[in-house]
Amino acid sequence: MPELNLAQVRELLNKNWMTHDAMWFLHSLRECGMATANKLNLAAIDSMSRIEAGRYVRALGLDKVDTPEELRRFVEGVFNLAKADFMDFSYQLSDDGVLSMEMGECFAYHGIKRLGMLDQYQCGIYRRVEGWLDALDLSWEAEPRFEGCLKHQNGWCRRAYKIAF
Repeated sequence: MPELNLAQVRELLNKNWMTHDAMWFLHSLRECGMATANKLNLAAIDSMSRIEAGRYVRALGLDKVDTPEELRRFVEGVFNLAKADFMDFSYQLSDDGVLSMEMGECFAYHGIKRLGMLDQYQCGIYRRVEGWLDALDLSWEAEPRFEGCLKHQNGWCRRAYKIAF
């Protein structure tokens, strides 16, 4: 077996995780319909993201996240671990606590588009970030507010989280 470096392992694990996520959603959709698949997906993301945030805090050696600098360490650490090469998004975190994210070629958008269900899909990507912020007990507001899929609705997908410390 060839030796894999850390980046290759991270990429492989993230691809496998996202494939599981996509297949879980597809089979939930086929078995239960889009409304139930969306509901279950968002509920799973809510539960998972809170557990995941605690794991990231411990893995990154943080006791808590209640300053902009600690949030920066958390966000950079999480995206260094959880962002695979195929995930086309960027983020910025300002010194005053605004986390801005923008999706390029969104893998979820393209997967749901292939199913012909974009008009019914409820995006879970930002919901995952919100679960992290909630688990960190941070107060935040997001713009724009939306339901569904921003890229489908607007042709673009970007969101800003104003975090109060």
